[in-house]
Amino acid sequence: MPNLPTTLPDWLALLESRHAETHIDMGLDRVRAVKERMALQFKCPVIMVAGTNGKGSTCSMLEAMLLQSGYRVGLYIKPHFLAFNERARLNGENASDEALVEAFNAVESVRGEISLTYFEFTTLAIMHLLSKSRIDVAILEVGLGGRLDAVNVVDADVSIVTSIDIDHKEYLGDTREEIGFEKAGIFRPGKAAICSDPMPPQSLIKHAEDIGADLWLLGRDFNYQGDKQQWSYGGREVRRNSLAYPALRGANQLLNASAALAALEALRMVLPCGAQEVRAGLALVELPGRFQVLAGRPTVIYDVAHNPHAAATLAQNLGNMGYHPFTYAVFGIMEDKDIDAVIAPLAELIDHWCVADLPSPRSAKATDLVAKLATLRPAGAQSEEFSATAFANPGEAFASAISRAGESDRIVVFGSFYTVAGVMAARKNSLH
Repeated sequence: MPNLPTTLPDWLALLESRHAETHIDMGLDRVRAVKERMALQFKCPVIMVAGTNGKGSTCSMLEAMLLQSGYRVGLYIKPHFLAFNERARLNGENASDEALVEAFNAVESVRGEISLTYFEFTTLAIMHLLSKSRIDVAILEVGLGGRLDAVNVVDADVSIVTSIDIDHKEYLGDTREEIGFEKAGIFRPGKAAICSDPMPPQSLIKHAEDIGADLWLLGRDFNYQGDKQQWSYGGREVRRNSLAYPALRGANQLLNASAALAALEALRMVLPCGAQEVRAGLALVELPGRFQVLAGRPTVIYDVAHNPHAAATLAQNLGNMGYHPFTYAVFGIMEDKDIDAVIAPLAELIDHWCVADLPSPRSAKATDLVAKLATLRPAGAQSEEFSATAFANPGEAFASAISRAGESDRIVVFGSFYTVAGVMAARKNSLH
């Protein structure tokens, strides 16, 4: 294979250039063909996680609890914030550049004439890397939907669908029923199929029944209850009492934790996890950008909320935080999102909008967003009470918010992974 890149940045640049026009190309035929050429298969249990929101949190809780239980864990999670290596984790550590380059070479060596998108190529490479590592369990996060997502060329032993809401309508459909069917595509006959959405679409239930999956529904097969100090999980045969709340903050995290515990219950004969290990995993779990409250003042919150369901949850979490004189938002979003429905639940909570252009051809223009947000200005509000300003990038938007916010105020960074990643990178650079 002449002239292949030898560094990870060069490989990623090559992959981005190959499919500059088509970032998403739904269908599994090409991915499945390359998978078969690679003889890619896992020799350990596989847990697959799909959902509109909550996928990353559920994957991270599973990883933390299984690591605490002494298992060797492989995790594929996305997208990344600062380094591509964040997408591939082995025993809690990001994969090395060298390991990823070797995995990319493995895909390229058999791909031949088959064209793969950036996501398809990197998914195959990371799954190959995990499958060749000495791991006891693989946790794979689905990217988009489920049925036609590249991850779904692997058969999972346990599949989880966390939540079903309207997002990616151009690919998945306009209704929860259509989207539910797409996400149920990761279920397999005879295998545990867990759904932690409190109101699962009938399409998901029907598909699970049609294929003979072992469907676990919240409220029927597993549940949780809690007070201000602790909470408990109850499954088909396993109860876990007196659990500490997960280290991940937010109103929906018990739903995600319950799904993770249901998966561990389904796998208890092959991957038993003790009570102390479960408690420790939940207490130690980390995941950037999911209602992540940073230390220091003013209070800074990172949240990748980019659809109406996630924005409503963010608004609820902000409302539970207590009093702050002013709330600043660093906001940037993709043009294809339901922008009005993302803004609506947060409009009453945010006083000053610092709106950023994002480094993607799909991003909404900051000036257009500012014009939209200007209509939210309360009658008679002065500039110190309400503002909406456009910036060239998230770093500049955040710098403005920090310069204006008082010690008792808060800054919430949200709207896209690009928004949060941009602020993370800017803050990291400012420390060097």
